[in-house]
Amino acid sequence: MNRGRRDIISIILLQLVRTAAFITFAALLFILGYMVVRGVPHLKASLFSPVYTSENVSVLPAVVTTLMTTALSLLIAVPLGIFAALYLVEYAKKTNRLVPVVRVTAETLSGIPSIVYGLFGMLFFVTFLKWGFSLMAGAFTLSIMILPLIMRTTEEALQSVPDAYREGAFGLGAGKLRTIRQVILPAAVPGILAGVVLGVGRIAGETAALIYTAGTVAQIPRNVFASGRTLAVHMYALSSEGLHTGEAYATAVILLLMVAGVNLLSAFLAKKITKN
Repeated sequence: MNRGRRDIISIILLQLVRTAAFITFAALLFILGYMVVRGVPHLKASLFSPVYTSENVSVLPAVVTTLMTTALSLLIAVPLGIFAALYLVEYAKKTNRLVPVVRVTAETLSGIPSIVYGLFGMLFFVTFLKWGFSLMAGAFTLSIMILPLIMRTTEEALQSVPDAYREGAFGLGAGKLRTIRQVILPAAVPGILAGVVLGVGRIAGETAALIYTAGTVAQIPRNVFASGRTLAVHMYALSSEGLHTGEAYATAVILLLMVAGVNLLSAFLAKKITKN
C-alpha cells in the first residue's frame, strides 16, 4: 500500500470519526433541549408541595425518595466494590484461581437486565426477608446492580496507578496497608469517583427494579422500611397515565439537574483530593 493511499484512508477515517462525534453530540443536545423546552414551563411552585395529590402531582416526595435510595445504595455498594477491587489488584496473587472467576461473575452480573434484578429483589428481600415494598429492599437490589460496575471501574483505576508509586512507598519503609491508604487510593480517586457517578446515574434512572421492590407510593418515606417512588418511577407513572405529561417532562428536567450536580460535585472532589 503506497503512501498516498494510506493518507486517503486516514483522511476518510478521520472524517468518519468526526461525523460520529458530531452526530452523538447533536443527538444529546437535541434530547436535552427537547426536555428543557417541554419541561421548564411546568416547573411551578405547586410541583414542590410536600404532600402529593392527584392535582399538584408533587415531585418533592420523589426527590426525597431518590436521594434516600441513592445514599443507601451507595453506602452498601461502594465499600464492597472498593474492597473487592483492592483484594483483586493488591492482595490476590496472579496464580489465584478465584480472580478470573470473580471477574467473569462481575461482567455477567453487569449484563443482566434490570427486570431480573427486580424479580429477585421482590422474591428475596420483599417476600423471603419480609421487608415488604420498602426503600431498604430497593436499595439492596440496586446495590447488587451497581456493585459490578463500581468494582470494575475501581479495579481499572487501581491498575492505572504506576508501579513506581508502590515501589517508592515500599522503599521508604511504608507497609502494604499504609501504601494503599496514602499512596494508591488518592491516585485512583478520579477513576473510583467516575464509577460512583456511573452508579448514581443508573440508580437515578432505574424503574423496573424499584417498582417490584420499593413500590410506587407517592409520599415522603417515614423510614427506610417505608415504600416510596423515585423520580424515574414518578416520571414513568405520570407519562403512563397520560394526564400530566407536562409534569412528567418537568420531572425529567429535575432528574437531569440532579445527575449533572452529582457529576460536578464528583469532579470537584476529584480535583481537590488529587491536589492534596
